[in-house]
Amino acid sequence: MLIDISDIISSENKERTLEVSVGLTSFESRLGKFPIIQKSPMELQIVNRENKSLLIHGKADLGVMIPCSRCLKEVATDLHVPIDKELTIEASEVRGEEPEDTVFLEGTCLDTDRLLYGEILMNWPMKVLCSKDCRGICRVCGADLNAGDCGCQRTELDPRMASIQDIFNKFKEV
Repeated sequence: MLIDISDIISSENKERTLEVSVGLTSFESRLGKFPIIQKSPMELQIVNRENKSLLIHGKADLGVMIPCSRCLKEVATDLHVPIDKELTIEASEVRGEEPEDTVFLEGTCLDTDRLLYGEILMNWPMKVLCSKDCRGICRVCGADLNAGDCGCQRTELDPRMASIQDIFNKFKEV
């Protein structure tokens, strides 16, 4: 959703608080596509601080379906996304610290979905588990170990000890 913020940029110490609906239906990244199952309106506060900088503060609360890191079952995960940006205002132009900082600005319009996308990316959870004691999947057959034991031999030998194992196997034959 695009919001015109030209009145804030052009007025010194102007402040505006908005409640914006979230337009994203899914979050896509290199990790995959994750559906957004719950979203509340995003709260934004935009402040022109003495015509020197533009402050954008806010928060968004989302529910996203993310696969469990061990067993790959879909898990409904709540994401609390804080938004805290400071952009420099120079000669009626808004610039960020890095070129990527202003990809959510199109002239004097703020693209709230792009802003939220970048913040979700920064706040993405490192690991999501369906439960604390999730056993994952079998490395041999791929069965879900939470449903029960699959019966596969899962003891993995240290490859550095392979030559010693060969010696033991040789003496067993005698």
